[in-house]
Amino acid sequence: MNLLQRRQFLSQMTTGLTGVALSRLMADPPKHQPHFPPKAKQVLQIFCPGAASHVDLWDHKPMLEKYHGTPLPGATEVTFQGKNGNLMKSPWAFQPAGQSGKRISSMLPHIARHADDMAFIHSMTSRTNTHGPGCVNMNSCFTRDGFPSAGSWVSYGLGSLNDNLPTYISIQDLRGEPPNGKANWSNGFLSAEHQGISMAAQQTLRNLARPSSIPPATEKATRDFLHLINSQHADARAENDELRARMAAYELAAKMQLTAPEVSDLSHEPKHIQDLYGTNDSNKLKAAYAKNCLLARRFLEQGVRYVSLYCASRASAVDGLLNWDAHKTLKADYERHCPIFDQPTAALLTDLKQRGMLNDVLVVWCTEFGRMPTHQEGTSGRDHNPDAFTTWMMGAGVKGGVSYGETDEFGRRAAVDITTVYDFYATVLHLLGLDHEKLTYYHNGANRRLTDVHGHVLQNILA
Repeated sequence: MNLLQRRQFLSQMTTGLTGVALSRLMADPPKHQPHFPPKAKQVLQIFCPGAASHVDLWDHKPMLEKYHGTPLPGATEVTFQGKNGNLMKSPWAFQPAGQSGKRISSMLPHIARHADDMAFIHSMTSRTNTHGPGCVNMNSCFTRDGFPSAGSWVSYGLGSLNDNLPTYISIQDLRGEPPNGKANWSNGFLSAEHQGISMAAQQTLRNLARPSSIPPATEKATRDFLHLINSQHADARAENDELRARMAAYELAAKMQLTAPEVSDLSHEPKHIQDLYGTNDSNKLKAAYAKNCLLARRFLEQGVRYVSLYCASRASAVDGLLNWDAHKTLKADYERHCPIFDQPTAALLTDLKQRGMLNDVLVVWCTEFGRMPTHQEGTSGRDHNPDAFTTWMMGAGVKGGVSYGETDEFGRRAAVDITTVYDFYATVLHLLGLDHEKLTYYHNGANRRLTDVHGHVLQNILA
């Protein structure tokens, strides 16, 4: 063997071994380790965009009933989307639920059955009163686009539980994406592999099936050859994380050809499960959301690490038509939205519990901010309220049947144990075994965190 042949052999051997290593890396990604033993392994986030009203759903305020139609005592004029009028009681009664006696709106009878498993956080506050930045803030802890969402941080921190499906999936409502769209599940400055993959029962992944004109052997040979030249290309550009992330995405897509169609095929679910969720309901919006709820359970069963499930979409020209933004006609709007949300969501919680999945799955319910205890002047709706709203958690590691924090007697402001989105996600990460102060990523000269430089774990809601 002459000198030139030896050089070629050594060069090709190096490239080949690197390719084998890269192939192994993609076929079996290394699992990340939590900072301490986790209580939860997965997260289901249920999000109702449009600022679902705390004083009409979760936060019972008898003083609103007593002083209905009178001015809010001591109030200075606050205008977000319009001038506010007098105090307005909820159009619906609040009824005690479960052994805890937690009062929940009579518009949510199915969800109320889970009250003893829920930990309500009544003192949430937001940094913005605008829907787009509010939704992004509730997903990323920042009001500006360009920062990683919580699901992306969890993907980065813990990796995948199933190499044949995305680590992070965002399930969109039939009515469309939430305010600010894809920024809600963005990977921000994290590598592209941590971005949420948008899916829904009504919009399955496209282009997964192999064309019938291409034999399986041909497809495999093509894929192997592509992997070889991609590996050589990546090896010459080892510093390019985006390139490797894109290659990993293609590898994942190939694996998903086998897995995703089976997981997203709801026809295999028995009739009693379909009836439980309401997938065949005459209300098409409810049936569509019910199918998405069932799809969420199937993804969680397969080990998807973080699933975001949206109920409603971005705002429309008619307030409250497409989401929970009830400026003008709260009663009519919520009598449209609550039946869509109630049964399917409760069925998902019931199904997870019956299957024992809540031992590993943390469920969180979110909206971007609350609503005013007064009516918006000239309407029978409520304006935005960033100073008080409710979220809740249940499942792995959460103490059920408790409430944390309080708003004032009218629900205008958080008054006791005031809570931020930083505290909320510090608690989520803690339950996943991650220290929110240690989960960092160096970007633009700073060690960035999901919780920025804030946040405390809400110890009182932990089991």
